[in-house]
Amino acid sequence: MAKFMAIYTGTPGATAQPDPDTIARGMQAWGEWMARHAGQIIDAGGPLGKTRKVSAAGITDIQNNVAGYIIVEAEDHEAAALMFEGHPHFSIFPGDAVEVMPCLPIPTA
Repeated sequence: MAKFMAIYTGTPGATAQPDPDTIARGMQAWGEWMARHAGQIIDAGGPLGKTRKVSAAGITDIQNNVAGYIIVEAEDHEAAALMFEGHPHFSIFPGDAVEVMPCLPIPTA
């Protein structure tokens, strides 16, 4: 089995909060999704806060569309992506998408 990181994306600076019923329904659906895939979840991840960019130019506060992450295990990239079809992040909450990418080994000399 291979490891994959899934990044939950949203709109930077979005101010619209779902109503309490949507939050409750979404969190229940999210919990059910997590339970269905418990055997494939390596790191449950979680939501992410504000971003600080570190570069040769220094440290600055920036905005991006990354809202959270999770690391899962699957047979291949397609199987990992299929896990997120209809995910509550974008089917109930106002998230944009889930981006799924393989976790590659560190190159050796």
